[in-house]
Amino acid sequence: MSKPAPIITAANDALRRDFPLRPFAIRHGLADHPLMTLPRLAKLAADLPRDQIEYNPGNVAIGQDPDLVPTLRLDPSEVVRQIETAGAWMVLKRVETSPAYRELLERALLSVARARGFDSIREAGFEQIEGYIFVSSPNSTTPFHLDSEDNFFVQIHGEKFFTLFDNADRSIASDEEIEYSMTKHRNLKYDEAIEGRGTTFHMFGGDGCFVPYQWPHWVRTADSYSISMAITWKTSAVRRNNDLHFFNSMLRGIGLPQQAPGTHPAFDSAKLAFYRTATAAIQPLRASLTMRRILRRIALGKRANYYMQDA
Repeated sequence: MSKPAPIITAANDALRRDFPLRPFAIRHGLADHPLMTLPRLAKLAADLPRDQIEYNPGNVAIGQDPDLVPTLRLDPSEVVRQIETAGAWMVLKRVETSPAYRELLERALLSVARARGFDSIREAGFEQIEGYIFVSSPNSTTPFHLDSEDNFFVQIHGEKFFTLFDNADRSIASDEEIEYSMTKHRNLKYDEAIEGRGTTFHMFGGDGCFVPYQWPHWVRTADSYSISMAITWKTSAVRRNNDLHFFNSMLRGIGLPQQAPGTHPAFDSAKLAFYRTATAAIQPLRASLTMRRILRRIALGKRANYYMQDA
């Protein structure tokens, strides 16, 4: 039996040459998938737990102050249904909790794994697979930020401009700013002087790009509504780095600022062992939405539940 056509493809052998250190353009076969239509996404928005949905007006600044993000008073499913006129930006988080979307994510990453010479997603190092679906009104902005995982970003509907900046350039985001973005609020300060140092991918349905771990970026839509999806995963190295950022942030919060992960490897190992032991003990509590809200507030501060408008 022949293998199915790959869902994600890249030109010029970029999957072998640039992955996972540099961004590159991709093509994909998800633009007409029935799970990615507005009616199906409205149903998904109604089914997801409230802390897996974030939305706000789309007319925000590139360097939006996270404490001044305006609210949008619509039910999540109504945001999706009215997206052409709602003036909104929305993300449906952790969609892999729905079995149908989980299968879609795994099929997409399996096509990448096979293109790179592996027989399975696990063999290719794709662990902790998660999906984030973005539904945006025309002329909306996703502010400057960075993410805690690698991802293949796929454009489903509409026109989008996706601008990335090199994560090795600490004049764009310092170690302390990266820690804050990873643990408190993802938004970074944006200096217009760096504009010419970014790489912009101009995307329509069927286009996409690879977004490496912690590469700062901002995104805007054009004159039509947009549907996009981030197909994400975390390797063991990324999970280690993320855990250290969270523990360092907690220590900074009690007056013990830390140097960036990797500066003192032996000390990192000790901190990591303590942090993972402590978090494993409270993991069962995360089954409850109420407890997740409380734990986020304890660990990350009073603004931790900013995306839950009644929090």
